[in-house]
Amino acid sequence: MSKPSASLDTLLEKLATGDIEAAERVFREYEPFLRSMVRRRLTPLLRSKFDSMDVVQSVWADVLEGYRAEGWRFADQAHLRAFLARVTYNHFATQCRRHRTALEHERPIYEDESPPEPASAQPRPSQLAQAREMWDLLMDLCPPAHRQILEMKGQGASLSEIAERTGFHESSVRRILYELAKKLAAARQRSAEG
Repeated sequence: MSKPSASLDTLLEKLATGDIEAAERVFREYEPFLRSMVRRRLTPLLRSKFDSMDVVQSVWADVLEGYRAEGWRFADQAHLRAFLARVTYNHFATQCRRHRTALEHERPIYEDESPPEPASAQPRPSQLAQAREMWDLLMDLCPPAHRQILEMKGQGASLSEIAERTGFHESSVRRILYELAKKLAAARQRSAEG
């Protein structure tokens, strides 16, 4: 944390009188320091239960209550900083104790931390719908003379098989499919822009 400004002493005096604006400014001054204290101690498991701001806000609520109800006063900025550090540590320890039982008993669903393979290798309904839309678009973009090539490719035929059955040269089949892929890309681009 950067060195607190000299005007912080003035804010502390106003805070002692219950000035809410002063309280907010003092909080903003010390909040980064207190959060970094907590973040250094937070383990990944603890992060799943609470974060640094939870602790800092509870500290600040107690400090404001102490100022109002108990009449707490601090000689200077250094004393307030040390006090806030101690209170923050205590609140952090309280949060850790509160979640200790849960953390001791919680286990990952999968022991090796990786989910099992999907139950089915079949495509999801949304994937089927997207594939159907793309196929319909391809058929719309494909000239009638080349639809047989597209249908055979869709059934998994190789370029040589398509060439043999259609009478086109293999390089012509490749060019026809390439041109169709370009048309599809352009149509999808127009659709995304519009």
